[in-house]
Amino acid sequence: MAEKKEEVRIDKWMWAVRLFKTRSLAADACKKGKVRMSGSSVKPSRNVKIGDVVQIKRPPIVYSFKVLALSENRMGAKLVPDFMENVTTPDQMELLEMGRFSGSGIRDRGTGRPTKKERRDLDIYVAPSYASDGDFGFDFDFSDDDDLDDADL
Repeated sequence: MAEKKEEVRIDKWMWAVRLFKTRSLAADACKKGKVRMSGSSVKPSRNVKIGDVVQIKRPPIVYSFKVLALSENRMGAKLVPDFMENVTTPDQMELLEMGRFSGSGIRDRGTGRPTKKERRDLDIYVAPSYASDGDFGFDFDFSDDDDLDDADL
């Protein structure tokens, strides 16, 4: 009884292939200009066809997905590769990897507060080494001063 559709609303398709948790989140992303097709922002009511490329901006990168099949009904995660293909460019994926490495000072969620040893290690890592030195790198040697006498002090 299910008829073969040639076009589906983009918000329904993005929800069906699990790009967004709810259809309203998919529609909001379209309204905010985070979803693009052919270089232009799309409305939630825009129809997608097989072969279209949908770009979704999720900072710091722009994901690209090619439509392989259409569905208006939400599907299981195992079926998603039959309906879309991730065609995100390698340079965008490289940006994502760089973002992961740059946040190395951030603790993982759920690990709790750092222990005393972890805090000390973090302080050494974060604080520059010259700040802990007492002499600040100045080399003053007053022993060679002939101008100073005991009477001057």
